[in-house]
Amino acid sequence: MATEQPRATVITQHRFGGPEVLTVEDRPRPTPAPDEVLVRVRAAGIDPVDPLVRSGTAPLLGEPPFTLGRDVSGTVEAVGGSVTRFRPGDEVFGMIDGGGYASHVTAPADRFAAKPATVDHVHAAAAPTAALTAWQALIDIARIGPGSRVLIHAAAGGIGHTAVQLAKAEGAYVVATERAECHGFLRDLGADELVDHTDVDFSDTVHDIDAALDLVGGDFGPRTLNTLRPNGLLLSAVPGDLGLSPEDVEARGMRFAVVQAEPSGERLGKVAALLASGRVRVHVEAAVPFAEAAKAHELGEAGHAKGGLVLVLPD
Repeated sequence: MATEQPRATVITQHRFGGPEVLTVEDRPRPTPAPDEVLVRVRAAGIDPVDPLVRSGTAPLLGEPPFTLGRDVSGTVEAVGGSVTRFRPGDEVFGMIDGGGYASHVTAPADRFAAKPATVDHVHAAAAPTAALTAWQALIDIARIGPGSRVLIHAAAGGIGHTAVQLAKAEGAYVVATERAECHGFLRDLGADELVDHTDVDFSDTVHDIDAALDLVGGDFGPRTLNTLRPNGLLLSAVPGDLGLSPEDVEARGMRFAVVQAEPSGERLGKVAALLASGRVRVHVEAAVPFAEAAKAHELGEAGHAKGGLVLVLPD
């Protein structure tokens, strides 16, 4: 008698649309390829781009059906034949290429890092894309360090609040734009200067910036050019309207780079060390039961969330 294949639970969608298109389905459990690990997911992060992909605004996964989700934290259940970095039972977190809204995922082992014992799965799941975006922007591209003046827009969001802390860990002076109600939160994370962009035009008050990270888009990009030093760097991690072109920036004597987070277990290992030491803390605005993914998307699209949103899977 044939043994029944183990099953996995996934949240998928068969058409573009609002949060209501997200449905829970049962699927065969995936099997890891030689370079992959099978992870039992304990928590999955909601990336800011996920609602855009779900709605078809940013069709990064092609046509439905597909399963969203790039950030996961969980326990390794099986490893491929060529994997030596992890063993079954290891707790890991990582950024994968999609399909993270699931009870089980397979992905290359080099997408993952060991989860710090001091960080639970919920907070670890909120970290990968946010931390990798901030790391690649500020450290790999901008190469900030002691004395650098850094401007971060939407500083209380998932990427923003991580970027504030990474910049401080590198010794930078951090200027953050955010609503006044978030200023206490950001001050606790180390921001040196806070600007309420709903009350003050930051382009009139902020100057001599070496590197600015735009997480808003639209007119924030052009206005940010007024804050930069000559040869300053504008980094954009906006999935939609960047608000300008590289030519616009270069014409002003400044530099421009688009940031798209790339999976990297090696970089996540460095992030894990910062998380373990407490130099970087991940804030989770809401941890939502897995079956209520639509609710989590509604919260994300309502805006004004501090930190990240996470789906929590049942034991």
